[in-house]
Amino acid sequence: MNQRSDTCWRRGGLALAAAALAAIVGALLRERGGLDVWTLVHWIGKPLATAVLVVLAWRVGEAGDARLRRGVLAGLVFSLAGDVLLMLSPRLFVGGLLAFLVAHLCYLRAFTVDTRLFARVLPLAALGAVGLAVLAFLWGGLAPALRGPVIAYVVVLVAMAAQAIVRWQEHPEPGTRMAAIGGVLFVVSDALLATDRFRSPIAAAPVWVLGTYWAAQWGIAQSLRRAQRQ
Repeated sequence: MNQRSDTCWRRGGLALAAAALAAIVGALLRERGGLDVWTLVHWIGKPLATAVLVVLAWRVGEAGDARLRRGVLAGLVFSLAGDVLLMLSPRLFVGGLLAFLVAHLCYLRAFTVDTRLFARVLPLAALGAVGLAVLAFLWGGLAPALRGPVIAYVVVLVAMAAQAIVRWQEHPEPGTRMAAIGGVLFVVSDALLATDRFRSPIAAAPVWVLGTYWAAQWGIAQSLRRAQRQ
């Protein structure tokens, strides 16, 4: 069973890398405001990459606690919805933001199945300071209507990442370490995305934003793979 599972994860990792590369290249080369072949490549690659992780979590993710598996799987499904909404139109930004907010709530719930919420305060304090700094940096570029949703999103994102780190500290195992890395990378990815969108453009932004995003999701999904070996 372990050998078959390892094979599935390796193939899934290759599929994820291929789809992510297509999405990133398509985003870099497409014409803004138009519908060319690179836009189609991006539109296919972006949801496909996250869908690969959904399939992996569903088929071969076998966490010791079923609630962890359900939480991670639900987070990936809502992330897929957020990917599609953010990809299709800037007018769907709030909808995409809400989808990812729910995804982070699912991850947060998953990371509390065996660890008390914020059992250690240092990760929350450290990431909370990072979140405040990012909000302060972005504030002038945020439309008033977006400030409330963005604040709510940052609070939930920071809570999720902090709890992932706390869980790793309380249960230092490969799976919890992967999830902690994924949580931190999510903060990095979203900070880059927000900076590029609301503050100032970042050169080759899709490389950094999407690269860290799928690395984050891979780390969180990998927590299910590691859990089955404990």
